[in-house]
Amino acid sequence: MATFTLHKETVQSWLPLSRLHIFFHFICVLFLFYYRINNFIISYPWILMTLAEIILSIMWFFNQAYRWRPVSRSVMIEKLPVDDKLPGLDIFFGNKHHFLKIFIINDEPEIPRVVYVSRERRPSLPHKFKGGALNTLLRVSGLISNGPYVLAVDCDMYCNDPSSAKQAMCFFLDPETSKYIAFVQFPQMFHNLSKKDIYDNQSRTAFKTMWQGMDGLRGPGLSGTGNYLNRSALLFGSPNQKDDYLVDAQNYFGESSSYIESLKAIRGQQTIKNNILSKEEILREAQVVASSSYESNTKWGTEVGFSYGILLESTITGYLLHCRGWKSAYLYPKTPCFLGCAPTDIKEGMLQLVKWLSELCLLAVSKYSPFTYGFSRMSAIHNFTYCFMSISSIYAIGFILYGIVPQVCFFNGIPVFPKVTDPWFAVFAFLYIATQIQHLIEVISGDGSVSMWWDEQRIWILKSVTSLFAMIEAVKKWLGLNKKKFNLSNKAADKDQEKIKKYEQGRFDFQGAALYMSPMVVLLIVNTVCFFGGLWRLFNTRDFEDMFGQLFLVSYVMALSYPIFEGIITMKSKSG
Repeated sequence: MATFTLHKETVQSWLPLSRLHIFFHFICVLFLFYYRINNFIISYPWILMTLAEIILSIMWFFNQAYRWRPVSRSVMIEKLPVDDKLPGLDIFFGNKHHFLKIFIINDEPEIPRVVYVSRERRPSLPHKFKGGALNTLLRVSGLISNGPYVLAVDCDMYCNDPSSAKQAMCFFLDPETSKYIAFVQFPQMFHNLSKKDIYDNQSRTAFKTMWQGMDGLRGPGLSGTGNYLNRSALLFGSPNQKDDYLVDAQNYFGESSSYIESLKAIRGQQTIKNNILSKEEILREAQVVASSSYESNTKWGTEVGFSYGILLESTITGYLLHCRGWKSAYLYPKTPCFLGCAPTDIKEGMLQLVKWLSELCLLAVSKYSPFTYGFSRMSAIHNFTYCFMSISSIYAIGFILYGIVPQVCFFNGIPVFPKVTDPWFAVFAFLYIATQIQHLIEVISGDGSVSMWWDEQRIWILKSVTSLFAMIEAVKKWLGLNKKKFNLSNKAADKDQEKIKKYEQGRFDFQGAALYMSPMVVLLIVNTVCFFGGLWRLFNTRDFEDMFGQLFLVSYVMALSYPIFEGIITMKSKSG
């Protein structure tokens, strides 16, 4: 445990065992490929199985970066200065409007100032979506309030714990960490989760395993909501950035002299105070910096503010902040600080998944790719976490191959694994069992259950197979075949009582998601036919030793997929 002035950092207690597991797992992966190469057969099944195992091994390797040094944090709010000594905070609450309009709703001194900002949208100028909106809010708030810290919250989330700001200040104001902290991330949680959470809306893997793992390296990634940001980190490059570039400030930040004065105030320089300007003059200047043409010939979206590199403005901005030398912190308090409404069917989840993963694919092939840009700017192990995120959609290829090739070969009596009596079979068995035990320990230690562990495997496979559409979407965007757009998720709470009832009962609802379910449906049909056909052949030929590995795999898929079968049958019966 490391104790700082205002917070504590605790390394997970089972870290030595986790690293020992990584070591032995890696050795077994090497043995697996030795077996494949040493027993190489020029045949489609052998080649396809080797390809699938290469993909899954690469993903496993990058994934272990999250498990290298996971930490949890706690804060000491009682040691903060009194309220009137705390720094100012601006809150960005996102929504969608198309006309430029700015006015101050409330300006009474004793309560928080509320400012309404509606951004204009011109067909002739790039809109830059949410990233552009956040950069507009950075400029407008810089003129009006200029708080050194910013809270970004989506319109479908609300603050559940008002002490969250003070919790974040325990990192920003800690003298041992304040210089390098760019943002403090809280988990995205929901008030309407069912007990089973069959769609994994709580995203336990992301918000407990991945984000806590990154927190032990240089900090978690930036999510789209529930984060407190250091305004200076978004505007002024690296933590050690000097003020020389303010001489050329207009080329970076635009031509507004009033806004440049606000930047000097953030840096603690001598300024022409904005309080000598009237409220009307400030609002007029705010209209200027909020116009859709203001960013032309500036560094907004590239070196200043939220990045426009991909449409996932939060992910790439957090990544670039880490590349510039900033750190971040992750806090998972017992009382959820931010809550939203989770989708009660799989359609919305799949839409979000495809748009997120397609943009992450584009990050992998962009000029900011973690495989090139990142390796030269941050530690290798922290960069591995971004490598994993950027190519996570290729799980689809590995799972589709592993979900079809062994099963078809089982049906036809072609072995693709060693005999169960062969010592090499132990390598495959160890890799499977060790992976499952690692996953189970992570779930149980995070206050989960065995049923959650089982359900997570199911939804993980389902989402991984569906990510095939993300790869297709990314290729189309990369080739310019798709117009660049970012469809908004449904932010309204679902009022369909039948959907809500099925969700509460832990039953899958695939209504409206037929397209996204098609790869999984194909896999299940193949597995069902091969399971019964292969069993019939197995009873006749008695080659149990040769086929045990494939029989286990197809049986595992069938057992795991039963609730999906039920949901598909329900979907078909309703549509028919």
